[in-house]
Amino acid sequence: MTSTATRTGPPGGTESPPDGSRSGFAGLLDLPAAAVRGVVRSAATTPGRLSVFAIGLVLLSLLTGLVGTIVIGDRKDTINDLIDHREPLAAASQQVYRSLSDADATAASAFLSIGTEPPELRQRYDTDIAQAGAALAKAASDSAGVEEAAAQVAVLSQQLPVYTGVVETARSNNRLGYPAGGAYLREASELMRSKILPAAQELYRIDTDRLAEEQDDATAVPWFTTLLVLALIAALVVTQVHLTRRTNRVLNIGLVVATGAVVLALLWGAVAVVVQGVLVGNGADDGSKQVDQLVRARIAALQARTDETLTLVARGEGGAYEKDFKVLASNLAKTDGTGGLLGEAKDMTAGQDSAAHVEAAIKDAQAWFAAHGEVRKRDDTGDYNGAVTLAIDPKAEGSAAAAFTRLDGNLVAAIDVGRQAFLDSTRGADRALTLLAPGFAVLAVVAAAGVTMGIRERLREYR
Repeated sequence: MTSTATRTGPPGGTESPPDGSRSGFAGLLDLPAAAVRGVVRSAATTPGRLSVFAIGLVLLSLLTGLVGTIVIGDRKDTINDLIDHREPLAAASQQVYRSLSDADATAASAFLSIGTEPPELRQRYDTDIAQAGAALAKAASDSAGVEEAAAQVAVLSQQLPVYTGVVETARSNNRLGYPAGGAYLREASELMRSKILPAAQELYRIDTDRLAEEQDDATAVPWFTTLLVLALIAALVVTQVHLTRRTNRVLNIGLVVATGAVVLALLWGAVAVVVQGVLVGNGADDGSKQVDQLVRARIAALQARTDETLTLVARGEGGAYEKDFKVLASNLAKTDGTGGLLGEAKDMTAGQDSAAHVEAAIKDAQAWFAAHGEVRKRDDTGDYNGAVTLAIDPKAEGSAAAAFTRLDGNLVAAIDVGRQAFLDSTRGADRALTLLAPGFAVLAVVAAAGVTMGIRERLREYR
């Protein structure tokens, strides 16, 4: 009698493999767990542990090299962006602010001129407006995506044509001898002060803050990369100690080479990043921060100059302008030349190339304030023409115009020195990182190769 075997497998005749693993999709889900079990079983033996160490060290070396190369490359890109993009844009915003302030002051001075408007003042006003327009276009190119900056650009773009139109109306009335010309000029200046200059000042602040933020990014310590390098060195040392205890051999050439490569990368990177950080910091302290201080002093002087001339344009009704002049002048410097924006600039530039220009500017400010006092004295005593001459004629002895022109020229010279100091230091920072990114990557690959060769030699002993 023939017996029939009983099938105990699943329907369809598929039996589970004798090792207990599953087939199909379920088997795929078991693969990670099986791999882990295989690694654990392998790590129970000395060759297995060495293989695990080798794989881990190679991966950590390559990861460190990749992260370090990216971080260093990003830092170098940030420095180049400071030089090629961010600082020029901050300078463009400053140019908008300065040119508009000077245009307002020049328009008022030209309006005071007796007889035909001086061609040089007309040319200066036109140049200021053209420079402001060009600088605004440059600043606007970077405002996309920055809502606050775009809003200021929009205000400037809308209001500047209105301002120039009112100024032209004032000039037309003045040429015809109509008294309404003065009213139109004051209206234009009020528009400049209430809407245009605040927008220009805010745009300058935004771009200056963005410049400072990038400088901070360029000087930040790359902590993650540093921790990776230190972790890699520690892992290499631990592995060599383990091999020494297991094999009684003091040195493993491959691991020594790997450790030396990583230590070299750490030292090279540390020195380069420290030098680069110091140079970027110098570019901020001796360059952009000083420039910002000097720009604010120059704009305060320009606005005070506008008040000085508008006080005369108002013909006895300029008390508000004179009050503003006194506030701005006191912010610029005290009558003895100490304190204020210029006093702070003097402290910031002590011992530097721009110090002589700042000290000269302080003396010019004192001379200007003294001349302004004489202008007010003549105007208040009825000598209006004498007051106007002293205010706007640079050839008149002891004139306010001559003192202000010298003050403005020295501030411009100091600003140029500060900008050059920024460029020199920041370019030096860029040079400090030369070849560091590719060098770091190469050293990481050398470390990975050293680990592979060093541990492979030990593995051969177990064959």
